[in-house]
Amino acid sequence: MLPNDNLIEKGLLIVTGSTVRAQQADRPLAYRLKSYIEGLLTNTNDDFIMVVLSDVWYLNAEPLRRLPVISIGGPSVNAVSAYLYKRLDSALAVDDTLLIQMDPQLQDLRVSLWGMNHKTTEDALDIFIERGHLRRFIEAVTDRIESGE
Repeated sequence: MLPNDNLIEKGLLIVTGSTVRAQQADRPLAYRLKSYIEGLLTNTNDDFIMVVLSDVWYLNAEPLRRLPVISIGGPSVNAVSAYLYKRLDSALAVDDTLLIQMDPQLQDLRVSLWGMNHKTTEDALDIFIERGHLRRFIEAVTDRIESGE
């Protein structure tokens, strides 16, 4: 099943792995991130659409792979993070415990957040938010949506 046009034109995906561990640990982080983003957008873009979904959906539906994406969870539990690992720059790497990957110029609107365990993955998400990376990323996504690119 292909996504609807509104999602393709105005969407952001938050992707977690489809393993049981990823569903138990990373999916709640994805919904926390979604709620946080919704708070950022309360007065800005009514048409913005966010969907939390599994890596299986993302990798098997080509139209989804053209959308901005934030992947949560490490390569061992999230195939999207494994795919992005060698394709994105490291914005922050901390002592082989957590990694925030993204294009610093925000031309490529894909992000991968993960740690060596659930706690460090949660830390990666918190740092992504607290250091302003999320705000910059969302501004780039909404700018792209508004310009119709």
